[in-house]
Amino acid sequence: MSEEPRERFEIHVTKDQLTFCAGHFITYAGGQCERLHGHNYRTAIDVAGSLDENHYVFDFIALKKLAQSITDQLDHRMLLPTQSRLIRVQVENANVRVRHGEREWSFPRDDCVLLPVENTTAELLARHVGRQLLAEMTRVRFSPDRLRVEIEESPGQSALWEWRKSAGGE
Repeated sequence: MSEEPRERFEIHVTKDQLTFCAGHFITYAGGQCERLHGHNYRTAIDVAGSLDENHYVFDFIALKKLAQSITDQLDHRMLLPTQSRLIRVQVENANVRVRHGEREWSFPRDDCVLLPVENTTAELLARHVGRQLLAEMTRVRFSPDRLRVEIEESPGQSALWEWRKSAGGE
């Protein structure tokens, strides 16, 4: 007996408003630390799932609004990892003091986003955006079969994060 073919639907969004400009530095190669620099990041999102009563996976406009609310929080900010073994981030009144070895920076608190990540790599930024987006989708009672977030830090250089619903549910 042959199995009926299953249809699969997926949407993709990437728009100019799904960009953010931010500063960061990462640690690498066993403990070295990059110089402070920034990127004009671009975000792309893929959502796979069944069609709803309107015959679409998820409303494009709603998806763009959800994603933009997340990327807007990162825009024109200094991205700092709070779970790094090598970078120490300490909030002191209206400032954030950051240390790596003998190097030290101080930033106005309002100019920083303290991210629950180990390093501010494009990979972990994609995961951060994806997890926030997944939480927002769950809040509006939508559970995708698959969610994929791509963060491009410069043309031709990007990282992907993907979440899949397990076979048993979530």
